[in-house]
Amino acid sequence: RIMSPCCWLALVALIPVTLGTNPGVEVRLTQTGLDYGRQLGIAAIQQKLKSIKIPDISGTQHVSPIGKVQYTLSNMQIVKVGLPQSAVGLVPGTGITLSINNAFISLHGNWRVKYLKIIKDSGSFDLNVNGLTISITIAIKSDGTGRPAVSAVSCGASIASVSIKFHGGASWLYNLFTKFIEKALRSALQKQICPLVVDAVSDLNPYLKTLNVEAQVDKYAEIEYSMVSSPTVSKSSIDLSLKGEFYSIGKHQEPPFSPIAFSLPPQVNNMLYMGMSAFTANSAAFVYDKAGALSLYVTDDMIPQSSPLRLNTKTFGAFIPQLTKLFPGLMMKLLVKTVKTPIVTFKPNNVTIQATGTVTAYAIQPNATLSPLFVLNLVCGKDAMMKNYGVPNLILPHLHRMSFTLGTSYVGQFQVGTLDNILQIVLKVVVIPKLNVQLAKGYPLPSIGKMKLVKTQLQVLKVRDVLFTI
Repeated sequence: RIMSPCCWLALVALIPVTLGTNPGVEVRLTQTGLDYGRQLGIAAIQQKLKSIKIPDISGTQHVSPIGKVQYTLSNMQIVKVGLPQSAVGLVPGTGITLSINNAFISLHGNWRVKYLKIIKDSGSFDLNVNGLTISITIAIKSDGTGRPAVSAVSCGASIASVSIKFHGGASWLYNLFTKFIEKALRSALQKQICPLVVDAVSDLNPYLKTLNVEAQVDKYAEIEYSMVSSPTVSKSSIDLSLKGEFYSIGKHQEPPFSPIAFSLPPQVNNMLYMGMSAFTANSAAFVYDKAGALSLYVTDDMIPQSSPLRLNTKTFGAFIPQLTKLFPGLMMKLLVKTVKTPIVTFKPNNVTIQATGTVTAYAIQPNATLSPLFVLNLVCGKDAMMKNYGVPNLILPHLHRMSFTLGTSYVGQFQVGTLDNILQIVLKVVVIPKLNVQLAKGYPLPSIGKMKLVKTQLQVLKVRDVLFTI
């Protein structure tokens, strides 16, 4: 399960660019997901605290019976930082809070003194800070481009105890006013803790800008993941509503249909849940149909050599006798294409694609020109199975409810039903495998940087959505 602190903050932080629209994709980040991100986030804060720089401290203190003692603490460096206890929580309606308890810091430095006007001495010391508590609330907003920006809206730090031990020289002298030194060092440390933690949060912003609010799918399409409403924060999860709409590359044309409201089922056991509505799939169909990508020329060399079916006028002439008279001994080519945008619907554990298209047959003349033979109207339903390869994929195993009617004939009338078996074979051995190659590529999910989704599960739940859990 690989999810960096940037990843879970980014998923929380997708603040809306467009409001008032139903989402095509819903994302739920659960407490389990936040807990995993917390483990990695603490490491970043721990590294930041190791960079604490404490300036030299000098002063004068009256020590009985010696009198006035001039002292300096210098070259103080952090030796160790421990953050053994931490928790990330959800504040309903607000955001995220991160708390660190029983933390400790150890540092080493040098001391020197001058007393009785002429006596000088020096040595080293070790300081241990215990019971350090840090609490920070993180706010997430949009940077205006649909990408997130994070900031710390509040931070508090307190130190339960500080102990110092001096070594070498007249360390006994320092031990006489240890409490005063401990107070000064505690104040110097406490002033730096929150600014460094706030910096650690701000340091996430350049990385958050890698979020794929718009992700290219292929040469035809891209998908947009900007938020359509503010995140909903509850006691157990953060629910995000993403646009989840396919567009043509460089052209954002809205389809003639709108997303229907849907919500994720009340599940919180996994780290992350993603739900895709049929709107997202149908917006993809709209884009590819408008681009003319839902068409395919079928030629004889695409049919297995072992098949007795050949795309030529001899084979088709057995069912349309006039073909062999008008176009004897010629190879043929079929153009299969949609004439309307396919419609995708989700049902429990499967996806159905309703398509309306045409099959146009051509005879290939010796000079390579194409002579139209006939045009068949095609209406079919395809049952698709969802496959899980880390991204959503569709596989079309078979066709059903396929019907042909004669649209136009350039070779006279004939019984279309006699061609059913031939066309079924063509669709099964050529068209469906070609579609599956493209569908198996899937499409990009919301991600940031090198975020990876592992141990994923796919479910088709109902008419409107697909559940993708991590």
